[in-house]
Amino acid sequence: MPEIREFLTGSREATEPDRVLATVLFTDLVGSTELLLERGDLAWRDLLERHYATVRRELARFRGTEINTTGDGIFATFDGPARAIHCAIGIVDAVSALGLKLRAGLHTGECERAGGGLTGIAVHTGARIAATANAGEVIVSSTVRDLVAGSGLGFVDRGVHRLKGIDTPLRLFAVTR
Repeated sequence: MPEIREFLTGSREATEPDRVLATVLFTDLVGSTELLLERGDLAWRDLLERHYATVRRELARFRGTEINTTGDGIFATFDGPARAIHCAIGIVDAVSALGLKLRAGLHTGECERAGGGLTGIAVHTGARIAATANAGEVIVSSTVRDLVAGSGLGFVDRGVHRLKGIDTPLRLFAVTR
């Protein structure tokens, strides 16, 4: 149909990008370079594989979708922010049993599907939020916190942050246990 319209009118209609609302989760191992130097390449590769297996078990448990690995972390999406928070907590706890410290960040927003992955400002925001977390912490945007109101999850206000590359300052919250 678009080709017929273009033939008749001389112009092609703009196509809408494929956008979805998603909660994005980014994780990152804290001190991974030091661990690599301490353990050596072979032992580190084994530990990293166990880390990813552990993370993927938690993603399956909470119905998350792995989008990509990010060096020593993971980028995943969820269709619900409460489930994403519970998954992030589960991942932090599970990898600590491997002797690893992990930080996690979550944000909810519209993402554009592109080339089998997701892109857009919500994705970049989620990655930047994760970078603000300390070892063992799950940090969420005010959007995520507002969406899970009434869920029984608790939060500590971490103040307003200017995130690298993000124009609008965001209020961030640490998830309490």
